[in-house]
Amino acid sequence: MDNPLDFSGKTVFVTGGGKGVGRGISERFLAAGANVVICGRKAPEVLPAVGTSQAWFLPCDVRDYAQIEDCVARIVERHGSLDVLVNNAGGAPRADAATASPRFSEAIIALNLTAALHGAQLANRVMQGQAQGGSIINIASVSTLRPSPGTAAYGAAKAGLVNLGASLAVEWGPKVRVNAIIAGLVETEQAHLHYGDARGIAAVGDTIPLGRMAVPGDIGDACLFLASPMASYISGSSIAVHGGGEKPAFLDAANSQDGGL
Repeated sequence: MDNPLDFSGKTVFVTGGGKGVGRGISERFLAAGANVVICGRKAPEVLPAVGTSQAWFLPCDVRDYAQIEDCVARIVERHGSLDVLVNNAGGAPRADAATASPRFSEAIIALNLTAALHGAQLANRVMQGQAQGGSIINIASVSTLRPSPGTAAYGAAKAGLVNLGASLAVEWGPKVRVNAIIAGLVETEQAHLHYGDARGIAAVGDTIPLGRMAVPGDIGDACLFLASPMASYISGSSIAVHGGGEKPAFLDAANSQDGGL
């Protein structure tokens, strides 16, 4: 039986694939034999690599449609196909929703939602002409499912990203499958900026039912599955990769009282 997770000869484009979650995704596809292309505003100091396989970097600000269009054209010119697009680029600094400037909010929505739409449109044009079609995976966030105080525009954009994928799956099937991963808290190389030292990271992990934060490879594994033939009947769906979610705060509050529950 053929290995359904063998991506030899397949071309995978991961936006923001040089660091954090994106790097974990890139490394998983490299290990599976894919030709991996990543993009970002500047190249990482060390490109994602597994064994002798290394990602190809293209400079690109994904908020600029012309730059994404150029990336897709160069990918097809070099590799002859585009089989998987992972819309991973995103993020947002903390900001007070009451005072955030219109320019700031628009930039956050452009990065986390509009850029993914543009990338998906361009990838779809290629994939519709391929006998094997293609797969598009949008990396969303648990901010899709719960309030996102301090990053309200980001949470709204990620929620929009999930709905966008469901709509595109209807419009672009059967050739192109579109799905979303709702990523939970992930321990990346910049986790200390958000959660402090190792004790802080461990404390956050203790709030998650599986007892730890995700690592980038956990998200990469979910991407491999969704892009593979094992998920050939999955489209328009969202898969939560969050270790069981976050324990409801009311449980700790109630149990802190005499007698508990």
